[in-house]
Amino acid sequence: MRDLMIGILTVVAAAGAAIVLVEILHWVLGRIGRRSELAADLARTAHRPFLATVTLFAVQQAIRWQAGEFDGRGALLHLLVILFIAAFAWLVAALVLVLEDAALARWRTDVPDNLKRRRLKTQVVILRRVTVATIVVLTLGVVLMTFPGIRALGASVLASAGLISVIAALAAQSTLGNVFAGLQLAFSDAVRVDDVVVVEGEWGRIEELTLTYVAVQVWDDRRLILPTSYFTTKPFQNWTRTGSAVLGTAELDVDFGTDLEPLRAELRSVCEGSKLWDGRVAVLQVTDAVGGNVRLRALVSAADAPALWDLRCLVRERLVSYVWQYQRDALPRMRADLEGPAAPAGPRTSPPQQPSADAQVFSGGRDAEERGARFAGPDDTTAQAGFRQQD
Repeated sequence: MRDLMIGILTVVAAAGAAIVLVEILHWVLGRIGRRSELAADLARTAHRPFLATVTLFAVQQAIRWQAGEFDGRGALLHLLVILFIAAFAWLVAALVLVLEDAALARWRTDVPDNLKRRRLKTQVVILRRVTVATIVVLTLGVVLMTFPGIRALGASVLASAGLISVIAALAAQSTLGNVFAGLQLAFSDAVRVDDVVVVEGEWGRIEELTLTYVAVQVWDDRRLILPTSYFTTKPFQNWTRTGSAVLGTAELDVDFGTDLEPLRAELRSVCEGSKLWDGRVAVLQVTDAVGGNVRLRALVSAADAPALWDLRCLVRERLVSYVWQYQRDALPRMRADLEGPAAPAGPRTSPPQQPSADAQVFSGGRDAEERGARFAGPDDTTAQAGFRQQD
């Protein structure tokens, strides 16, 4: 009875000392956390796992060295070892999460030019999930190895590992494919968190990217859940691949007799009077002239996709209002020729008027010429030189 009381007191004293030590360290980290966000996050996240780890270790050592022999001593020590392994894995996971949160806090995504930040956020999120999954698997493996019977079965398990791995690979082929696809997406920059994409005819943003699925927040707040392998096997549109600034169009059908220059002036006035326009592109062009109507396309630019959507709607609305108020003769109409053919027009005596800059997409300005150069192929002299060299 005396040895039992000494053992109980020793265990209680060890646990109490561990708790006091952890609380002192937690208080010190809390004081440092007033000046350091990393220390504050560490004090909040790692407090409980560190307390559990230190307390279990102290209790285990107190029983091992001070308590005498008693019934169930081996089973109790084994249980404490398992709990200590689990608590230590919890602590390691907490420390890793603190470091990842510190990286995410340093590279914020709520800034205008956030391409590198979104890339880092995507990679950190994927690595966080891989890290947690790895820690859980290793912890289970270490816990199982504490049982002598399982260690004795190690040789037979290794002998049949080849067959088991083949069966597991066949059974989890789809899951493993999505896992590797998620890793590929995280480090290939094909798609990142907060990217604006068009998939399955839906326009939205990448809300969450995991190892097995990608959640796309559609513009009307629906969620489109797709396997990660979708983005490595099927084509999709990424509007923010290299930057958030994008171009968009607003189309309008009018009559052949429409005067286009006032409409171009109205488009320029609408864009310059709106904060949605980023000042790069405001072009009005005729893109089709069949079926008795002329199709006008207003090409405008904005800093991001949401602003572009509102700007396109605004431009369409203002152009429709302008045509209705000032050019009602430009409304689409059906014509029928009830007379004979008109006399042919005489030869043109004056050179054709050059279109204004607001009528050209790939020329007429520095930004337009740079855009045209990106979409142009090799020039004729280069191509002819290549052909002569081949001959």
